[in-house]
Amino acid sequence: MSDVTRILSQVESGDPSAAEKLLPLVYDELRRLAAARLAEEAPGQTLQPTALVHEAYLRLVLNERSRQWDGRGHFFAAAAEGMRRILVDAARRKKAVKRGGDQSRHDLDLVDAAIPETPEDLVALDEALMRLSAVDKQAAELVHLRFFAGLSLAQAGEMLGISARSADRLWSYARAWLHQEIGHD
Repeated sequence: MSDVTRILSQVESGDPSAAEKLLPLVYDELRRLAAARLAEEAPGQTLQPTALVHEAYLRLVLNERSRQWDGRGHFFAAAAEGMRRILVDAARRKKAVKRGGDQSRHDLDLVDAAIPETPEDLVALDEALMRLSAVDKQAAELVHLRFFAGLSLAQAGEMLGISARSADRLWSYARAWLHQEIGHD
C-alpha cells in the first residue's frame, strides 16, 4: 500500500492530521493536473493552477461525503472532477449579467492610442501641447482627443464640431508643429 493510499484511508476514517500529510504528497501531481485543465480553457481565464489545486483540495478533503476513495486513482479522478466543477462554476459566474457577461471584450493593445511610451516623451509632449494651445487652441484640443482619448480623426473632428477634411488639415498642422517643437528640444 502506497503512502498516499494509506493516508487516504486515514482521511476517510476521520483522522484530522492525515489531511495535512496528504497535501505535500499529492500537490505536484494535482498542480500538473490543474495546469493541464487550464491549458484547455479559452484565453482570458483568470484562475491560476495553484488556486484551482487549493480549491479542489479543500472541496475533496473537507467535504464529508467525498472522503470515500478506493485508492490513489479514485482520489485523482475525484480531484479532476472537482477541478472541472470549479471551472464550470467560474465560467457561469463570468457569464452572469451582473458581472458583465453580456458585454464583449476588446483587446486594448489593438486600440490606436498614440501615447508616448517613456515618461520623458510624455512630459515633452505635454509641454509642447501647452505651447500649441497658446498658438492654436483647437489644434491642441484635437491632439488631446487623438492622443489621450484614443479617438479616431473622424470622431475627434465630430467632437470639435468640424468637418472631416478640416480635422485632417488641422491634424497635419498639429503633428508638424509638435514635431518641430519636440524635435528642437
